[in-house]
Amino acid sequence: MAARILAVDFGTSNSAAAILDGSTPRRLTIEPGAETLPTAVFFPTESREMLIGTAAMEALIGGEEGRYMRALKSVLGTSLFHEERRIGGKRRTLAGIVTAFIEAIKRRAEAQTGEVFTSVLSGRPVHFHTADPERDARAEADLRACYEAAGFEDIRFRFEPEAAALSSHGLGKTGETGLIVDIGGGTSDFSVFRSGTDGIEIRASHGIRLGGTDFDQAISMSHAMPLLGRGGELRRSLGEGLLPVPNAIYADLSSWAKIPFVYTPETRRAVKDMQRHAVKPEKIARLATVIDEQLGHELAFAVEAGKIKANSGDAPARISLGCVEPQLTAPIDRQSLDTALEEFRRRLREAMEETLRLAGAAPRDIGSIILVGGSSLMHMVATEASGICPDAELRRSEAFTAVVDGLALSTGARELQTS
Repeated sequence: MAARILAVDFGTSNSAAAILDGSTPRRLTIEPGAETLPTAVFFPTESREMLIGTAAMEALIGGEEGRYMRALKSVLGTSLFHEERRIGGKRRTLAGIVTAFIEAIKRRAEAQTGEVFTSVLSGRPVHFHTADPERDARAEADLRACYEAAGFEDIRFRFEPEAAALSSHGLGKTGETGLIVDIGGGTSDFSVFRSGTDGIEIRASHGIRLGGTDFDQAISMSHAMPLLGRGGELRRSLGEGLLPVPNAIYADLSSWAKIPFVYTPETRRAVKDMQRHAVKPEKIARLATVIDEQLGHELAFAVEAGKIKANSGDAPARISLGCVEPQLTAPIDRQSLDTALEEFRRRLREAMEETLRLAGAAPRDIGSIILVGGSSLMHMVATEASGICPDAELRRSEAFTAVVDGLALSTGARELQTS
């Protein structure tokens, strides 16, 4: 009997693994009691043992001293991925951390199934990096190297929206042309496919580097960071006039991937200097609190929670920033959410239109739009997709597991079988 292939969806926000049982995908519980694993790690100060998934999040929320990291996939293909930094008491690279995360997935999958996996089919976005083929190729090479270092010998990739299309076969009508809209944590990917009696035919795939982490950053910058001094003014050390408060610290502090690297002596000195010269020093004092007490991730979780509340209904919501200052909140509602994300709406619309163009399909040819990925739950995604293809029926697949299901189904393809 041929050895089975492990299907892995290594995501920006969540990861999953599955195998094929006969002709049916079986998701593995690589997280206790769950089929998805938060793509997050935590290095406790008092121990060198890396925590992953929910255990990492619980350590952070519980106030344990250490380094929390999320959105590691977004730095594939960049120089940051291979830079050594002191993390968890030793010099590490993000490449080594991703390798350890994948090793943990492999180890848990083997413990659950009693099998040894040497072959893996991994999902990947259509483009890790928009309009940058060299960096895109480097990102896949980075991920391949991590799988190899984790103990896999045969490593293959499939575009995530194509896997989602495969797992979504049966949601639409036979003979119908569909559009997969897969909005993940770091990328947005699309496939036009045609559903037949024997399966699906992929007509075109396209993607851009834009996802839920970008949404969170834009919302943080527009709603939360002004309470920490963003958009304020500084008095000059010499001469008349005012200067704008620098934006870079706020941009890094609102980026999931960059938060762990904000807490440096250089940043602390810069913030103290800003506070001395600020027209409104009380706001910069809040920024100093976030930096000194390393509250960046707590702030990011608060923004994410506020986004979800505002997206789920028309009633106003608030982003709770009590971790920074008691009773500090930022109002947020559907309208302010849409305003903050307006530029992203345009980019999503253009990407979907480009996918149709690549497929040689007109909007009227699309019979169904299938939404996949956690960030596809954003109201604006369904609105833009329906606006482009108004005659299509809007359907939702399994938001967090459609890709890994499709990858598992793909392992049954003849060209993927190993002897």
